[in-house]
Amino acid sequence: MSFRSILELDARLSSQFRVAEKPGFLRNLAIFFAHSGDSWFWFPALIIAWLFSDSDWKKWETVEFFGIAGLAAVVLAVKLLVKRKRPEGEWGGIYRNTDPLSFPSGHAARAFLIAVVGTALAPLWLALALWVWAPLVAFARVAMGVHYLSDILAGAALGIIVGVIGLQIYQPLVDWFASVTGFLFW
Repeated sequence: MSFRSILELDARLSSQFRVAEKPGFLRNLAIFFAHSGDSWFWFPALIIAWLFSDSDWKKWETVEFFGIAGLAAVVLAVKLLVKRKRPEGEWGGIYRNTDPLSFPSGHAARAFLIAVVGTALAPLWLALALWVWAPLVAFARVAMGVHYLSDILAGAALGIIVGVIGLQIYQPLVDWFASVTGFLFW
């Protein structure tokens, strides 16, 4: 099987999940989940939550914030290396105009990173909810026609890997920052 035939199969399978052009409940649900992974939502939400939460939550919010920021740089670098264009379609003009590249899915990567960090630092009920939410975000991006299946699979894997690595290095960084500045985020 050639690389070209794999890409064609990916496009065919991805198109079978599309609901972007089909009005109704599934489309509305897909729109909700497709947008729920937007970074423009997560960054201010985490900052606002950090301002009003206790130290246990501040730790989770801080790690999520910096994890999302670091992941964005990794996703952008991979997108610029691969340069795969998004599937054709009308929905998601803001994504198509600001980021015409699809591989890997930043939304899928972000959602799975959030779930990984939630597993380590959030209460069990939230971690479980995030593991249900993350694949819904990823598949909604395919359903709305802004990604291929391979984009979300790569994004999910990237988010999990960056999340696990981030969790391994965050405590030493926090300890170092606190020793240098005398300031703790939480």
